Amino acid sequence: MSPILLEKKNNIAFINLNRPEKFNSFNREMALLLQKVLDNCAHDKTIRSIYLTGNGKAFSAGQDLGELTQENAPGFDKILSEHYNPIVTRIRNIEKPIVCAVNGVAAGAGANIALCCDVVIASTSASFIQAFSKIGLIPDSGGTYFLPRLIGFQKASAFMMLGDKVSAEDAERIGMVYKIFPDETFAEDSLKIATTLSQMPTKGLAFTKQALNATFSNSLEQQLHVEDTLQYTAAHTHDYKEGVKSFLEKRIPKFKGQ
Repeated sequence: MSPILLEKKNNIAFINLNRPEKFNSFNREMALLLQKVLDNCAHDKTIRSIYLTGNGKAFSAGQDLGELTQENAPGFDKILSEHYNPIVTRIRNIEKPIVCAVNGVAAGAGANIALCCDVVIASTSASFIQAFSKIGLIPDSGGTYFLPRLIGFQKASAFMMLGDKVSAEDAERIGMVYKIFPDETFAEDSLKIATTLSQMPTKGLAFTKQALNATFSNSLEQQLHVEDTLQYTAAHTHDYKEGVKSFLEKRIPKFKGQ
């Protein structure tokens, strides 16, 4: 079986991490294939939202430590520069919203890949663990960038150093994830969010994503300029015109993602 499964349906790309016997931990094959699948989705004009989840009981346990003990195993320089960093940059730069449906444990790089997505949903039985400190490593895959911005410096620092397990309920309470849903209805409820996004003005969502990417390093004046530029571009899209027209005509808009 392929370690990454891709299905396209109703303008949604369904990406499943598929090493359930290893709790969807990443090896080189899986990491490189996820990059290719994300590139495929980026270039496919029929795809207007992406739904990322894991098969089995876990979302992802992070790096497959067994791979690191093999002969000719990749070093951490290669693992970060060729595996995880390209995944994170693709997720942030792809001009389509990505819903991450965390169906179980998300640990290490698995947690941080989840947290860099646009909308993060968790099942009630899911949990998040910054497991790096337990083996003498530091959080990677964008963890030290995104987590402090999501939940604040102090909690991020404590979770990273202590390696505490964060329940789905606590993750929602402190702003680590957008929403949690019961296990029994998780697939259905989380898919509704991806479906809603797939029917919205895709270009406008992409511009929103670009603005959010820029905000962390910009001054207020610089960010206002980013907003000006992107808003001008958004105002010349088909979907903006359709949105205004449908509002005036008191009807449901029919967006095309253009």
